[in-house]
Amino acid sequence: MSRTAALSSFVESAPPGELAEVTKAIKSILGEASVQSELTPSFQKYNEEQFTTTKLPGGVTEVIISPYNSLGAGRYYDVETQSSFDFDHATGKSNAVQSHVLESSHKEIIKSLVKSLGTHTAEHYPKSSYAVFPASSDSQLALLTVANKYSPSNYWNGRWRSSYMYNPSTGSLTGSIEVDVHYYEDGNVRLLTKKDVSVTVNGPVDVVRSIAQAEKKYQEDLNKAFASLSEGAFKSLRRQLPITRQKIEWEKISGYRLGQDIGGGRRQ
Repeated sequence: MSRTAALSSFVESAPPGELAEVTKAIKSILGEASVQSELTPSFQKYNEEQFTTTKLPGGVTEVIISPYNSLGAGRYYDVETQSSFDFDHATGKSNAVQSHVLESSHKEIIKSLVKSLGTHTAEHYPKSSYAVFPASSDSQLALLTVANKYSPSNYWNGRWRSSYMYNPSTGSLTGSIEVDVHYYEDGNVRLLTKKDVSVTVNGPVDVVRSIAQAEKKYQEDLNKAFASLSEGAFKSLRRQLPITRQKIEWEKISGYRLGQDIGGGRRQ
């Protein structure tokens, strides 16, 4: 494996919200500030695959970066704000905003889906970004949702991504839901899950309803899986008492920091 390929693999596997830290670590190890230009293609791949969001100058909401809304040469567009913009993949900043007219034979369907998807995400996600773009030479529509939750002060970050392809001609809706959570206090634990979705819908009005059902079902399945692990495999791995040999005060459990307080203090 070449040096560039090896470095790119680190960038492309960076946990949610930690791309800057991974890049900083690479520069520190190599002692080369100029390595960032070498990684530019990897930054672009990461940002597009992870549905990185950016706030446009003067804007309020964050818009999505993806392969579906790329205009080439580092320029992207957003349907809801009817604008196009330049995006710097290394810094995550956008600029040079211009008006953009959507070109699609499904323009009215896209507008309707954007509205419905916005209602769905506002109801089910504390903070998220969403978008609908024409894809596959305008024969299909891509529906994207990304919800990020970063808490570096508590040593964890997480991301929910869902992407679907809707074919108005056949009524097919296919896609996937991906969850990526990284916890790194006194350890390094990462959860990566993916659920494929494939259904047939009864017209555009049924698209977001089917998405909502699939995502609700997956969230319920994840909750059940975590409960099962907690009562089974994880329970057998835990000490019955923490290292301090003192009982945990369960009424104060929300105030504990998992690795430090329950574990009897940070190891030196």
